[in-house]
Amino acid sequence: MGRRDALATLAGGAAAAAAIAGPARAQSPTAKPILLYCDLKVDPAREAEMLEHFHKRFKPAGAKFKGFIDLKMLKLRTLIQGDKLPPAVNYRFQLTYENEELRQIWIASKVHADLWPGIENTLTDKNFHVSLFDEV
Repeated sequence: MGRRDALATLAGGAAAAAAIAGPARAQSPTAKPILLYCDLKVDPAREAEMLEHFHKRFKPAGAKFKGFIDLKMLKLRTLIQGDKLPPAVNYRFQLTYENEELRQIWIASKVHADLWPGIENTLTDKNFHVSLFDEV
C-alpha cells in the first residue's frame, strides 16, 4: 500500500468513526450545554418494557434532532450520601443538549409527543422531579 492509499484509508476511517460517534456539536467553543434530569419511579414489573422502548425507539429518534449530545437512562444502585430520594425513585433520565432552545424544539416535536408516553406510561407516579442544569 502506498503512502497516498494509506492516507486515504485513514481519512475514510476517521470520517466513518465520526459518523458512528453521533451528531457533531455545532455550538461555539465557549458555549456550554445544558443537562436535564428526571427522577423516575418506574414500575418494576414494566422495567424491561421501558428500557426496550428507551433504547430502541426514544433515544434513536431524539439523537436525530439538532443540538442533541447525549441521552442516558440510569438505574439507581444505592444512595451513598445525603438526604433520601423520594420513595420508589429507581431511575434517572439524563439528557444533554447544546442549549435549552434546541431542547425545546425536541420537546415540542410530534416525534417526542408520540414517543414519550412509551416511557411515561411505565411510571408509577407521573409527577416526577425534573431539574435543568447548565454546564459550567
